[in-house]
Amino acid sequence: MPGAEDVLPAPLPPYRVLTGMADRFGRTLTYRREAAGDLAGEITGVTDGAGREFRLVLTTQAQQAEEARQQAVVAGAKRPDIPDSLPESTEYGPDRGIRLSAVWLMHDPAYPESLPGAPLARYTYTEAGELLAVYDRSNTQVRAFTYDAQHPGRMVAHRYAGRPEMRYRYDDTGRVVEQLNPAGLSYRYLYEQDRITVTDSLNRREVLHTEGGAGLKRVVKKELADGSVTRSGYDAAGRLTAQTDAAGRRTEYGLNVVSGDITDITTPDGRETKFYYNDGNQLTAVVYPDGLESRREYDEPGRLVSETSRSGETVRYRYDDAHSELPATTTDATGSTRQMTAVHREEGISLYRHYDNRGRLTSVKDAQGRETQYEYNAAGDLTAVITPDGNRSETQYDAWGKAVSTTQGGLTCSMEYDAAGRVISLTNENGSHSDFSYDALDRLVQQGGFDGRTQRYHYDLTGKLTQSEDEGLVTLWHYDASDRITHRTVNGDPAEQWQYDGHGWLREISHLSEGHRVAVHYGYDDKGRLTGERQTVENPETGELLWQHETKHAYNEQGLANRVTPDSLPPVEWLTYGSGYLAGMKLGETPLVEYTRDRLHRETVRSFGSMAGSNAAYELTSTYTPAGQLQSQHLNSLVYDRDYGWNDNGDLVRISGPRQTRENGYSATGRLESVRTLAPDLDIRIPYATDPAGNRLPDPELHPDSTLTAWPDNRIAEDAHYVYNYDEYGRLTEKTDRIPAGMIRTDDERTHHYHYDSQHRLVFHTRIQHGEPLVESRYLYDPLSRRTGKRVWRRERDLTGWMSLSRKPEVTWYGWDGDRLTTVQTDTTRIQTVYQPGSFAPLICIETDNGEREKAQCRSLAEKLQQEGSEDGHGVVFPAELVGLLDRLEGEIRANCVSSESRQWLAQCGLTVERLAAQIEPVYLPERKIHLYHCDHRGLPLALISEDGNTAWSAEYDEWGNQLNEENPHHLHQPYRLPGQQYDKESGLYYNRNRYYDPLQGRYITQDPIGLEGGWSLYAYPLNPVNGINPLGLSPADVVLIRRKDQLNHQRAWDILSDTYEEIKFRWD
Repeated sequence: MPGAEDVLPAPLPPYRVLTGMADRFGRTLTYRREAAGDLAGEITGVTDGAGREFRLVLTTQAQQAEEARQQAVVAGAKRPDIPDSLPESTEYGPDRGIRLSAVWLMHDPAYPESLPGAPLARYTYTEAGELLAVYDRSNTQVRAFTYDAQHPGRMVAHRYAGRPEMRYRYDDTGRVVEQLNPAGLSYRYLYEQDRITVTDSLNRREVLHTEGGAGLKRVVKKELADGSVTRSGYDAAGRLTAQTDAAGRRTEYGLNVVSGDITDITTPDGRETKFYYNDGNQLTAVVYPDGLESRREYDEPGRLVSETSRSGETVRYRYDDAHSELPATTTDATGSTRQMTAVHREEGISLYRHYDNRGRLTSVKDAQGRETQYEYNAAGDLTAVITPDGNRSETQYDAWGKAVSTTQGGLTCSMEYDAAGRVISLTNENGSHSDFSYDALDRLVQQGGFDGRTQRYHYDLTGKLTQSEDEGLVTLWHYDASDRITHRTVNGDPAEQWQYDGHGWLREISHLSEGHRVAVHYGYDDKGRLTGERQTVENPETGELLWQHETKHAYNEQGLANRVTPDSLPPVEWLTYGSGYLAGMKLGETPLVEYTRDRLHRETVRSFGSMAGSNAAYELTSTYTPAGQLQSQHLNSLVYDRDYGWNDNGDLVRISGPRQTRENGYSATGRLESVRTLAPDLDIRIPYATDPAGNRLPDPELHPDSTLTAWPDNRIAEDAHYVYNYDEYGRLTEKTDRIPAGMIRTDDERTHHYHYDSQHRLVFHTRIQHGEPLVESRYLYDPLSRRTGKRVWRRERDLTGWMSLSRKPEVTWYGWDGDRLTTVQTDTTRIQTVYQPGSFAPLICIETDNGEREKAQCRSLAEKLQQEGSEDGHGVVFPAELVGLLDRLEGEIRANCVSSESRQWLAQCGLTVERLAAQIEPVYLPERKIHLYHCDHRGLPLALISEDGNTAWSAEYDEWGNQLNEENPHHLHQPYRLPGQQYDKESGLYYNRNRYYDPLQGRYITQDPIGLEGGWSLYAYPLNPVNGINPLGLSPADVVLIRRKDQLNHQRAWDILSDTYEEIKFRWD
């Protein structure tokens, strides 16, 4: 407070001129104003916090009028009637007639010599001073506006560059009553008391009911086009507090009375999520319905300094510049720190990008001078891509920027849309059509396939799928109050069932497969991370457990899943450095594989064996091209050396080894067209012909008399070896030896029959000759469609001398870790596979004879105590918490490192470590055979290498995975083929996780389970199998292009659909 004698400062003027602004970080914007003249007081210059100076070119109405008159004189046109001034007062406020006409960059400290020679933006106006057009730095008009001459300032039309004009009509009060779209949906608006009705050009109507007045008017009820109704509730300040969906279910939002921040959300099932904030209204914590919590911390200026996920991993951010919101370093949960610096690539891997004067990318050139070019239309849509070899792919668009056709290598796919922008028809390269229908809410209700297969979909009031129809199959979907799926039925029969725990986490999913109850059980830690997966198969008659397989996962302190315990094996531990780069692998305490990496963390040396890392019996050295592609793989056994050659497009064109060289030829669309094999005294070229849609055709070189040019329905009816038949779902049902024209039928043709369940999974196969079965096989699957069992009956001679199917089948069980097959259990042996992390390339094969496994079987401490803990001999059942505690204690005792916490618990129970250790059954270490998979660049096994460096098994394959020869002196069982595939001897097919692959055709025998999301050709395997793999047998999103070692780049798709139907995606093969 000033004292009585103090002189107070003069009062501030009522109006002050803004000369600059500074934010909380000290970053400033400084404004320069004109001191005198018509523009006095107006901002004509701005300097930002980076020191860049901008000039704002302002013009008055008089200047614009005079400029227009001068242009008319030069052009010899009539003098325009443009006023020198505008009305000083309008319904929008006072108007001095001053307009921004251009913005120039005058100084840039970072690039002082590279200032643009044209304005960054330019603006023109109508005679009445309304904004007429906007031009970008290339002087291209990017926006245009039209106004109502009778109502100044009222926009009646506008358009973007290259797009059609959108027009508007108004009522007498200035409200829009119609929006006219010449190439899409138009809308009409009807205003009534507390109600607005919106009707589109498809005659769909939506009614919005409002309450409140002035700025607090809110939509409280919405009538949707299908007649369903949703409601919303608000507080006195107009903030949303509740929403009721079309099914009458209410979601409530708790608000902070002062700030309006959401403090909690309660969903219709009563589950609550809570939100917490600091004094600056920044979110600091979220507590989820399952009890897990995520947290955020900020520094004094309010910048994020740490972020902890639900599972407990923390990422920290550090700032060097007090004036910057961008962190200088980021430290993840592994302790690895990343620093934001200038972009720099090592090892000569450089990319040069060029842009046009509109800022669009026009070319990318690598260090070898290989250039990819890009072209655009006036609207900025990418219309062409020219690859380094000159091949051109083009996309054409409609007026609203939706792709209507794509052409590559002379092959065209086209798309047709309705007025709502929904895809209603696809036309593939063969000219076949697939059609789509939608309901009033833009949901897909019917789909007709290229082959005529029809599928229909029904939804409930909230948009959940409740019924799907696939020809004769009707599937019903059921959900709980939390919208979690609980079970499905197919044609009235039970299908999958889902069970959840109190946290809402999936605990079990089960179903019946060939009468067997097959289930998958999941376990989690207290952070919600998956710790175990167990698959079980039960006898359909007795309920006896026929098979179970369990995989356990453990995490390090940084949250990385670095430890996996396969069923009945010691833990597999991955040794990493930095942000998780792989350095080695151990089985139990035994190191098996070590990796050496370069500065880009690419694998350069892989060693295996008891001396791994020093004088390893197996040492694979990899080198790379300057572009980062795999250049060579050399082994200390020359027979497996390989050198790779690539063309300018990144296609693998040559693989050279000590015995032969294989050269690959490609079409303009990137499909594999031919393979030439060169060796001493050998020069063979094998062509691969396909129709425009990618279906295999008889090659004209080998079959010059063939007139077949396409399979319109994508179903191959015959080839040089077989005749094929399909059912209404497009599933292969029969394959019979083909009898060439002119040959006499002898009835000794072999016929394969295929039978499927309601989920289109192959469950029964038989091969028949002379009317008698040669082999029969049946297959079991878990609810995730992973094959868990196989039974095969083969024809053999019985005691009477007759040939018939064996009475006892060969039984094989399968165990999984996620989507990767890790265990194959036969009548004699168990084969377990360890894969390279994050891939489907097998790394280690561990084989254990069943006799050895039986010797190693022992009860856990918890199992023994439960079985022997009752005097009547029937055993007891411990709570799950006690079982977990005993399992942990047993592990500590076996490792001779009992924790103080465990000792304290034992003391409370009146037990000692020694007494409990005496109850633990001894562990027998079974004898195991360990081999390393030596694979090609795709992950296809070429050899099994023993720990002493010898080759125990080897094979050679063609590009489509057909085995050409095999050397197997030790009779090892090696079923793996292309990544994700396992060979079935009885059928000749490869099981490929979600489907079966026929290597002779190079395609699948059933359509893609995910439909068009997997591509337009529903049977296709990657048409360039040298560069591509499909380990899941699903979407081309799973097709991985092998461009360089340890870097699997996902092929990008042309996403050509409107937002109304995001479930369908398209891409080139």
